[in-house]
Amino acid sequence: MTLRVSKTRRAVVVTVPLQCRMDEAGRFLKSHIEWVRDRLGRVPEPVPFVDGAHVPLRGRPHRIRFTGKSGRGKAVVDISASASSMPSLDVCGRAEHAARRLRDWLAQQALADLDERVSWHARKLGVRPRRIGLRDQTSRWGSCSSTGLLSFSWRLILAPPLVLDYVAAHEVAHLVEMNHGARFWKLVAECVPHLDEAKQWLRLEGTDLHRYGVEWTGARD
Repeated sequence: MTLRVSKTRRAVVVTVPLQCRMDEAGRFLKSHIEWVRDRLGRVPEPVPFVDGAHVPLRGRPHRIRFTGKSGRGKAVVDISASASSMPSLDVCGRAEHAARRLRDWLAQQALADLDERVSWHARKLGVRPRRIGLRDQTSRWGSCSSTGLLSFSWRLILAPPLVLDYVAAHEVAHLVEMNHGARFWKLVAECVPHLDEAKQWLRLEGTDLHRYGVEWTGARD
């Protein structure tokens, strides 16, 4: 039996053999309850999309502001810059819809940035993706299907641009090499000079991106 704490789901995961009884698993978990409490206590608190919360956008912290103003004829989200304080994401419309509006806007921003970088890397490597999709997976930042469909986490818009660029190049390179061999990494390195920096950022900071906003349950192409 094994025991781990998932930082992205803020949950305890117990893995047991098929022949293991549930009462045995329960005793195993109970015997390690202090370890579980300690690990869960180290998991950063979630940051919902609420008025006043701080969230990153392209790696830079922003303050969410629910303005309550009508969204008719205006952008759903405006970025208010300030030379002396943190920039804000001003979300219009009724407060009960503001979190969804902000999430949808962030997904649109992610799709636009990814489309631009995927197109750039595709031209460089001489390939053509069939389609780009967005999801909210906790196990990977991007994927490439054998049919040419590229799928990415919308949360990449929260990370610094060099990270989004690396993930875009990574999946485009899979259109040439569907593996992680030496030739694959050579192609990625040709596209992104900041390869090691981006990989290290994801390794150290990537998990933290999953604590922002409500759960994303849909897929958007």
